[in-house]
Order: sequence, then structure tokens, then C-alpha cells
Amino acid sequence: MVTSFQVVFDCADPDRLMWFWSEALHYPVPGPPDGAPSWEAWLTEHGVPEETWNDSRVLEDPEGRGPRLFFQRVPEPKAVKNRLHLDVDVAGRPARPVDQRRPLVDAEADRLVGLGATRLDVQDKGDEYWAVMQDPEGNEFCLA
Repeated sequence: MVTSFQVVFDCADPDRLMWFWSEALHYPVPGPPDGAPSWEAWLTEHGVPEETWNDSRVLEDPEGRGPRLFFQRVPEPKAVKNRLHLDVDVAGRPARPVDQRRPLVDAEADRLVGLGATRLDVQDKGDEYWAVMQDPEGNEFCLA
């Protein structure tokens, strides 16, 4: 049996990072539980202190194929390069030829820059093409 897992992001602003990755991966942002009109209403009704409302957020793949993403607020800023990063396949690698993947990767990189990402580098090596990116809090990821 396969063991399930989630990817956890330590961050300063879980809500902002959740919205970015929701757009990047096309994961829907979950609505409030129990039919509540908003998360703020649900949190207030359940006595959750307002200063903790942005302590964490969650995204889940609606098709159940991708991992669950958990965003948790931490007090310290990111200080060094990630030891683990996400490779986001936006161009159908390797089934599609590299000359067809380049414009797809570039277009997605441009879209994510518009959402707050930073493009750090582009690698074009034979049959491989990818963009090295950072999310709005500096976490590295690649688009291929």
C-alpha cells in the first residue's frame, strides 16, 4: 500500500502563499465548513482568536492525484536555498518535443510572475527546458 503524504510550507503569510499555489497548481481554495457563509464567520462562531486566523491554510487536489499542501506560519524568515523543491510539469514533459514545451513553460512563468513569483533562471539543455522560479516567499520551484 502506498503511504500518503503532504507537502508543508513554512511561511510568514499562509493565506497569501495558499492563494499563489492554488493558482499555480489549479487546486481550488476550500470553502468554509458546515455551510458557513465565510471562514471569518465560521472562525468567529467557533471562538478562534482573530490573531490566529492566518496560522495555517490547506489545499488539496480535487482529483486526488497530487499531494495535499499545508501552509504554516513560522516566526523566522527563509534564510537559505530549499533542500527540496517542487517540479511543476506545465508542458507535458517528456511526451511533447522541447521546441513545443519552451513557449508553454515561458507563458506559465510569465503568468506566475504576474501572481508574485520571481523567475531566477532558465535552463535549455538538449531535450530539457525548465525555468527556475521562487514563490512569493522565496521558496524555489521549477517549471518544466
